Amino acid sequence: MKNTSLILSIISLVAVVVFGILTLTDGGKKSEVKTEGEAVETAASKGDIVYVDLDRILMEYDMANDLRSVVETKVQNIQAEVTRRGKKLENDVIEFQNKIDKGLLTRTNAELQSQKLQQQELEFNNYAAQKQQEINEENVVMMNQLGDAIQTFLTKYNEEKQYAMILTNSGGAPVITADAALDITDDVLAGLNEEYIKSKNNK
Repeated sequence: MKNTSLILSIISLVAVVVFGILTLTDGGKKSEVKTEGEAVETAASKGDIVYVDLDRILMEYDMANDLRSVVETKVQNIQAEVTRRGKKLENDVIEFQNKIDKGLLTRTNAELQSQKLQQQELEFNNYAAQKQQEINEENVVMMNQLGDAIQTFLTKYNEEKQYAMILTNSGGAPVITADAALDITDDVLAGLNEEYIKSKNNK
């Protein structure tokens, strides 16, 4: 039978993992948005190579903030349930140990309860791992939804602007240095948020 301290360490570990994911999703909470739905003029023109600040878009895009809020709520619910189950397991272990210490259990009953607690511990660990996977999947889906929305908008956006290339200053192809006049982030953010608000109003 594993002792109480080991059970507590498992509970603490799961709580830390879930809280860590909550912190990651919380990192993108809505900040002060500079754009107000109106396109911002840039110095870029047809044929230019321009860039967007993807980190800023993920921070200030209304769709990103709405999706993050949904994921955060799910994570908080999962965290609460994991904590509740972990606390119950902890209490069961403490109660069992107290009975052992007071000589209130026969060897046979002690062995049976020990096996039962070990099974509960296994089920708890499996549950925590399953919920960890669910959170990971939620985050992947959220990022895929955002990526698809941004890519779709930029494709349509560039049909009008006809830039030679649109780069990003983060991700797989970072921009090391560039003329600020070629930064189209404000314009893209304004367009993304305008389009998102329209789509919400049409639902």
